[in-house]
Amino acid sequence: MEEYRIPVPATGGKATYRAGKLVCIGRNYAKHAAELGNAVPTSPMIFLKPASALIPSGSDIVIPPASADVHHEVELVCLIGTAGSHIPRERALDHVAGYAVGLDMTARDIQLLAKEKGHPWSVAKGYDTFAPLGNFVPAEAVSNPQDLSIRLEINGEERQAGHTGDMIFPVDTLIAYASTIFTLMPGDLLFTGTPEGVGPVREGDRLCATVEGLPPLEVGVRTS
Repeated sequence: MEEYRIPVPATGGKATYRAGKLVCIGRNYAKHAAELGNAVPTSPMIFLKPASALIPSGSDIVIPPASADVHHEVELVCLIGTAGSHIPRERALDHVAGYAVGLDMTARDIQLLAKEKGHPWSVAKGYDTFAPLGNFVPAEAVSNPQDLSIRLEINGEERQAGHTGDMIFPVDTLIAYASTIFTLMPGDLLFTGTPEGVGPVREGDRLCATVEGLPPLEVGVRTS
């Protein structure tokens, strides 16, 4: 698989980043935690996806043979443009190069089994095509990442609708916190969590994910 390249419009041209680690946040909207019967976390819940899970808009999510219950999770995604470790919260957004809408696809049946056994979620989250990603806009085009509506439609029917202001931990807090664990590098992607309304996708579905002011993400679904 070719490495995933991320172009971001910029004055006088376009900056391109090689995709690094995908830093994902679980249970960052209280209503989503509640719909899955999970407690609201007291600190950000971090898991990772491989860059090989990324696909661009116009591609297909592939349901793996091992799962019969793959769920959609629409999210605001931040692209790290400047490296940093132990980043102060008040300077965290300075490290963001751009914003896009993404999907954190989850093999829910595999995830639930892993939870029961006390195992990591890596398999449930990490299949190829499980991180669809829309086109980025430069960070300066988003005046406040905590004031954006977020939405997902499947076959023209609304399935998820929320607002980034409902995040338990806002973007600057997530960046600052994550940077105390591992150095954030240019090309790293931060998936910031999903609002309520997650549910299954089926072969033949057409998904349209939107975050206010950002290019839409459109993908199909097929079986392998």
